[in-house]
Amino acid sequence: MSDAPSDAPAITTTQLTSLLTTSLPSLSHISIQDISGGCGTSFTATLVSPAFAKKTTLARHRLVNGMLREEMSRIHAWTVKCYTPEEWEGRKEREGEEGER
Repeated sequence: MSDAPSDAPAITTTQLTSLLTTSLPSLSHISIQDISGGCGTSFTATLVSPAFAKKTTLARHRLVNGMLREEMSRIHAWTVKCYTPEEWEGRKEREGEEGER
């Protein structure tokens, strides 16, 4: 059972973006989408920061989830992809090549 009050206002992508950019100022890219139809309970995010270098995927997720500790109690589903700038550039290049086919 959640400790969050049932009448708590919905979380927005703007709130999450603000919290993450404040907590992790080295973010060079942030994209957060509300996939819950606007009720603020399900989100998917892509984050790019040099702070993720030399960290495992689990360590990256723990870092981000720790920054959103209070909000996480009100979020039903949270999917986050964390990349270093180098990984992000490589991913964009690969997607560009696949799109040209």
